Amino acid sequence: MSKKRRMFDIDIPTMDEMEVGKVPDRALRRGPMASAINENASSLRDRKAAEDTIREENDRLAAEFVRLKRDGLITDRIAIDDVVTERLLRDRKPGVDDELEELKTSIREIGLSNPIRVEARPDGRYELIQGMRRLMAYRALSEETGDDAFARIPAGIVPMEAETSTSYRRMVDENLIRKDISFAEMATLARRYADDPANECSDVADAVKRLFKSASYTKRSYIRAFAELLAKLDKVLEHPQEISRNIGVELKRRMDRDDGLAGRVAMALRAEPGRDAARENEILRSFAEGAGTLPTGKVSTAPARPRQAKTTFQVPSGSGIAKCSASQGRLELRDERDFSSIERRKLEQALAAFYAALDS
Repeated sequence: MSKKRRMFDIDIPTMDEMEVGKVPDRALRRGPMASAINENASSLRDRKAAEDTIREENDRLAAEFVRLKRDGLITDRIAIDDVVTERLLRDRKPGVDDELEELKTSIREIGLSNPIRVEARPDGRYELIQGMRRLMAYRALSEETGDDAFARIPAGIVPMEAETSTSYRRMVDENLIRKDISFAEMATLARRYADDPANECSDVADAVKRLFKSASYTKRSYIRAFAELLAKLDKVLEHPQEISRNIGVELKRRMDRDDGLAGRVAMALRAEPGRDAARENEILRSFAEGAGTLPTGKVSTAPARPRQAKTTFQVPSGSGIAKCSASQGRLELRDERDFSSIERRKLEQALAAFYAALDS
């Protein structure tokens, strides 16, 4: 009978050869399979740790993206046809806008520097909050060129505000920094806001207080004055947005003292239909300065008096900054202080010193 052949040659020490409490070095040695299993387990642990780190970073970035998008700081390109202007009344009347051509040229050459701002509506469209002229420029470029690049406009998208007044504030606050927005346009917006029952606004003064909260008290008072002026002359004015602040405010003050003045101004304006903005301003200026007259049956064809040259500047004062405007025969000084509270003799002395300094 043949002797069985051993498959494994394992050298197991005898009990006598083993020291009590100590495992021989040979027993600690791992075979190739055990080493491979150990290395694989270690690799899995390292990969899981890396995946956990990546997942945490992705969650953080996702949360940050949601926050930025909620705040309107994430810009996306949206179709211009999906932008609507239904929720808010605008402060600018449609018409010829010379600066729109400049804006179109700038967009065509270097792109849009400042995205519009919209609110996402439940129906998938977007309500415009800020950027009416930018949207108009894109729509004009899309029609003129047919280029798909102008079919979508960069926009900051925010959720729909629950309160309409908040959306109005967003629109108004951007417009306050515009140099070309007139007091008549701001007053028109306040009047429309007050007339809308959904806004639960008691009167125009309340509307001005809500919408133009970021403006100074003085500026709000000018807007209220223009709102009252437009309420009396709105039907006869053809270029209300061109009325200067000084003319509008002074004319309103005179109307407060003279109940019949509004009617006389309206008659003078109706006597010259189709007048341009310069002529309308001239008529209003004459009544604001107390020299306005009613038409005698013939419409004057004399050219409007050329606008006088004016110099404006600012000087430091004890209460801050005084704004000055100088023209032929007229010097206007605007300061936050109440000049009526200053003693008359003191004012006279100050003016005498002023003229003495000019003549020296």
